[in-house]
Formats: sequence, C-alpha cells, structure tokens
Amino acid sequence: MDRLLELVSAWGWVGAFGLALADSGGIPLPAGVDMLIVALAITAPRQALLSSLTAVIGSVIGSWILFAIGRKGGSAYLDRYLNQPRGEKLRLRFQRYGLVSVFVPAFIPFAPLPLKVFVLSSGAFGVSLYKFLGTIVLARLGRYLGLAVLALHLGSDTWRWLAEQKLELAIAAVTLLVVGWAIVHWWHSRTAAR
Repeated sequence: MDRLLELVSAWGWVGAFGLALADSGGIPLPAGVDMLIVALAITAPRQALLSSLTAVIGSVIGSWILFAIGRKGGSAYLDRYLNQPRGEKLRLRFQRYGLVSVFVPAFIPFAPLPLKVFVLSSGAFGVSLYKFLGTIVLARLGRYLGLAVLALHLGSDTWRWLAEQKLELAIAAVTLLVVGWAIVHWWHSRTAAR
C-alpha cells in the first residue's frame, strides 16, 4: 500500500482521482484515498483543493459504477453474497435507515461500516440514482475537503490527531446516524400521513 501511495502521490490530483475511482468502484483500498489526500495536502498545499475535488469526482464515478452493478444484479447480488437471513436483515436495515446508511461510512473516515455493501444495496433496492449520487457527493465533499483542511493546518500530525479523536469521531458518527434516522423517520411519517 505504501508503494502504491508513493506512485499515486507522484501523479498528484490525477492520482487522487484514479485511486478514489478504484476504491469506490470496488477495489478495497482501506484508508488509501484518505492517506493520499493528507499526503498531497502536506506535500503540495496549493493542490489540496484540486486533489480533494478530483478525489470526490473519482469516488462519485466509482460509486455510480458499483451502484449500477447492484442495480443490474439486484436480488442476485444479495442472494449470492449475503445468505438469506443476512440479506433480509440488510434489506430491513436499509429500508429503515435509507441513505443514512450510505452517508455515514462515506463521510466518517473511521466508520466501521461496509460502504461498498450499502452502495451495491442502494442499486439493488432501487434507490433513486439522483438521491444516491447527492448523498455520495455531500459525504465525500465533507470527508475529503475536511481531511485536506486538517492536513493543511496540522501537517504530519493529522493522523495522530485523528487517532486521538477516535472517540469524538465515533460519537459524531453515531450522532449523524441518529439524527439522519430521525429525519428519515420524520419524513416517512409525514409523507405517509398525506
């Protein structure tokens, strides 16, 4: 992974785009894009915004590809990769929390939630493409721009600071999840009443 990051770092914002595209498109690169955004913000501060934005674009395109795979594979994906009880549990959870279950892991760098499963599920469950892409754009903008800003201010201490703030980040993730769920629940009850 370190060698890959060195190579991609040399490519600057193009590398940020490519790595984010690959990661969001289904190739698992745990924290790879995050590390690259931080490294690029430290080594090329004038390119931090461009690198972050191209990573967002790459992530959106990769997520759209994975979403399309889920849409095309639909139930076959859920039945094949998630045995029946787990698939049904995921379906119920997704119906209950909706796109909040996509937003939280897409936004929080240390969220212990499997984003790719929720992206595929979004396609399989027939979620609106526009709502899905809007969720990914908002989450990734906040995540990648936030990491770049942190790296510009904290430099090489960024990862140490993030590690020290894990509890606060976990609380933020849970808070986001609860608030998001409450909004979704309120919205569904409001529209059901009509």
